Amino acid sequence: MKKLAVILLFGCLTILNAQKKPKLVIGIVVDQMRYDYLLRFKDKFGKKGFNKLISKGTSFENAHFNYIPTYTAVGHTSIYTGTTPKNHGIIGNNWYDKFEKKSIYVVEDSNYKTLGSVSKKGERSPYRLVASTIADQLKISQDFKGKSIGVAIKDRSAILPVGHTADIAYWFEGGNTGKWISSSFYTKQLPKWVMYYNNTNKAKLDHYLSAPWVTNLSLEHYTECTTDNNHYEALFKGEQNSIFPHNLNSLKNKNGNYSILKSTPYGNTITFDFAKEIIKKEQLGKDKVNSDFLAISLSSTDYIGHKYGPASMEIEDTYLRLNTDLDNFITYLNKEIGFSNYVVMLTADHAVAQVPQYLIDKKAPGGYFSYQKLQKKLANFTSKVFNSTKIIENISNHQIFLNHSEILNLKLTLAEVENTIKNELINDKDIYKVITAKTLQTAEFNNAPLSLLQEGYNQKISGDIIFTLKPTIISEGYIKGGTTHGTGYNYDTHVPIIFYGNNIAKGKSVKKPVNITQIAPTLANLLQIQEPNMSSNKIITEVFKK
Repeated sequence: MKKLAVILLFGCLTILNAQKKPKLVIGIVVDQMRYDYLLRFKDKFGKKGFNKLISKGTSFENAHFNYIPTYTAVGHTSIYTGTTPKNHGIIGNNWYDKFEKKSIYVVEDSNYKTLGSVSKKGERSPYRLVASTIADQLKISQDFKGKSIGVAIKDRSAILPVGHTADIAYWFEGGNTGKWISSSFYTKQLPKWVMYYNNTNKAKLDHYLSAPWVTNLSLEHYTECTTDNNHYEALFKGEQNSIFPHNLNSLKNKNGNYSILKSTPYGNTITFDFAKEIIKKEQLGKDKVNSDFLAISLSSTDYIGHKYGPASMEIEDTYLRLNTDLDNFITYLNKEIGFSNYVVMLTADHAVAQVPQYLIDKKAPGGYFSYQKLQKKLANFTSKVFNSTKIIENISNHQIFLNHSEILNLKLTLAEVENTIKNELINDKDIYKVITAKTLQTAEFNNAPLSLLQEGYNQKISGDIIFTLKPTIISEGYIKGGTTHGTGYNYDTHVPIIFYGNNIAKGKSVKKPVNITQIAPTLANLLQIQEPNMSSNKIITEVFKK
């Protein structure tokens, strides 16, 4: 009987252990990471970093964003809320506010003060975010016990993932400051350990600036990129060309001093270093009852990607260095928290297009689009057709905001004006799809790109007409070098999704389509809590051990 009791007890303990929720969940978002980087650089990653997560966790090879536009603020919000812009209310990094009649920045909020600096860079909050995040739900489910913290070089990437109930979010102020700062939205002053860290960390930042950015490997090993000396890349101010080495010490004064670190691999390194310090000083994962949440965003990959493009030697070097940083961070977690106590989710907020000129030179489609020319063209059109140049209030983010008062004064109907401008727009050689707000509100689309436009359209705050450009047509602001993102094409939507940690299954899903909005409900299931209030209810079941 005693032997049977022991067996039954052991079985119960085994089941309980299998259902044990993580003490710490870490979300890692690599800003502007294409899925194909995992394949291109796989051999050079070795058994460390990304390949370690893939081999010992669950990875998804057919994961995509399911809306347009694919921007940083929108991506981070969609990942952690489990829903799309049509619900969560974040439709861009900046957008035209048709109520305030001005362009706004997504997290700017003058009601709060900067912590850690005398600048206004900390006047930030998540007040424009309508939906709850997975971090919010964790705090609520635990009666606001446990800790929730966000960290990134970009303020929006630190703030939006952890939502309204976070203990604090930190972002990096460059310039002459070189400090991690925050907002009085969270607390009255920075923790003492952060102030000490800022003061003592200057030596490390100065060390990065004192030497040139050189390749981590010898040049002949960089075989997954184009030649270093080319005309497709943007330059640091003061550079004559974009080839290695990039002499940071001589360039820093013309490029914002510590701000130049954002556009180097060292930006990711200092983010991971600070994240480690957060885990240690805040004792994350150490609570015996409650779980903690840490959202890390690696912003430097985006700055570098915009400047040099996905085919560049700089991008290859950045990801090789990031692979080492990621591996060091996982080693730190195993030592500090213990593998059985944490789960890591890694993804990206969007991917990126190839540099159009690079494609053009290879006889592939590509090009550059002028918003200024479009604005002038439409002003002439509305003057001719409606006898008014005031009908269009704003053009931004591939959206046209109409002046409803002017339309009313002219005794026109909104539908008439929308359709007339839509029919004119579709004649533009670079514009591929045009749709009106009226159509998005009254029809249901199941296939891309119109379904993606519908998921990105927010009835309350989006524009009256939305359009998309042909593939690899980007803003003429990048005509001198570099590239961007924001579309619903595969080069912008296809990203990695990887889960790693205790009770996470090993394996990879190749064929099954997975949407970015399935991450939050999956994390909610891991944490055994309610999913975010507007979240998808589609859990990625392959993540769980059977």
